[in-house]
Amino acid sequence: MRQLMFAAALLLGLSLSMVSCNSRQQPVSENPKADIVEEAVPQIEEEAVDTISWTYDDAEDTVMIGTYVFASQPVPEEVETRMRGRSFPDNAKISMDQLRYLTLPYYDFDGNIQKGEMVCNKAIAHDLLCIFRALFSQAYPIYSMHLVDDFDADDEASMQANNTSCFNYRYITGTKILSRHAYGMAVDINPLQNPCVRGKLIQPSTAEDYVDRSKDFPHKIDKDDYCKKVFTSYRFRWGGNWRRMKDYQHFER
Repeated sequence: MRQLMFAAALLLGLSLSMVSCNSRQQPVSENPKADIVEEAVPQIEEEAVDTISWTYDDAEDTVMIGTYVFASQPVPEEVETRMRGRSFPDNAKISMDQLRYLTLPYYDFDGNIQKGEMVCNKAIAHDLLCIFRALFSQAYPIYSMHLVDDFDADDEASMQANNTSCFNYRYITGTKILSRHAYGMAVDINPLQNPCVRGKLIQPSTAEDYVDRSKDFPHKIDKDDYCKKVFTSYRFRWGGNWRRMKDYQHFER
């Protein structure tokens, strides 16, 4: 009986999370989902489930797929300690209360399920749960997903490590203008294969092999990529569409 009740609860949770995600979408185009593949629960081996143990006691928002939970919560004390003096300087013009800590399952480049973490603005926290749930449903590969604080908040180091991330209180390179990352309102996906190109400046500097977007190579984000379609369906702007520069890894609100 307990097993039946647990299974029913999982199905209910999945159903509710799908409604929650769909109802929160406010697409800018008439039919943004037209080319997006219908979500399907991936086939997950029991061993994979058993090796990942997460708790959600402090979660204020969750969505599910199968037995996997995508959760948002206020930034925990231990995470705040990691951020202080790194991605979150003393002079930050944003409060910690405006940020949320996300735990996000994802598939790595080898097809293994990993636990990702991300800090973002609370205004986009729910939408990011839904976006990464959609990516997970299609086993969309992400190389790694750690806080930039693991790289001492060095954006170049994080990008060279092909790290997917969001919040980092920093300025746009070469300017005194705060990046959307400084507000937790931008996400960079697989930055090594999807560099930022501004004239002769390439970020990360190790991404020269991926500047020519006419080439075919794995993990390239272009206008037809599933990741791009999902993000833009949630009203994110893609840096690959910009005119003066191209930031193929970048999605912002």
